Amino acid sequence: MASAPLLPASLERFLELTSDREQTIAGNMANVDTPGYQTRDINFKQTLMNASFGGGEAELTPVVSRVQGLLERPDGNNVDLDRESMLLAQSQLQYQLGAQLVKSNFHQLLSAINGGS
Repeated sequence: MASAPLLPASLERFLELTSDREQTIAGNMANVDTPGYQTRDINFKQTLMNASFGGGEAELTPVVSRVQGLLERPDGNNVDLDRESMLLAQSQLQYQLGAQLVKSNFHQLLSAINGGS
């Protein structure tokens, strides 16, 4: 099944969600030594799908939930810096992709304004 092209509003939401996820991951990394801190994450795919195809008003703040199944240290903290670093790199690549898509949309618009030349 082919996915629907991202519309400008969807691109905006994609960039917002990516930024929110980066902030969540950075928060996890900042709390690596906080006793009892539990890793949080945004279900990026599900939240983007709800925003794109949910119809009606999308949730402004994505749901941030605790990540289950990670190894917990004796102090109750389950932040894994290797995992968080990988997720941060992935999120940064997603943001770069979104920025490139926005840039492409602007070039198409400019081309249409200039008569395709």
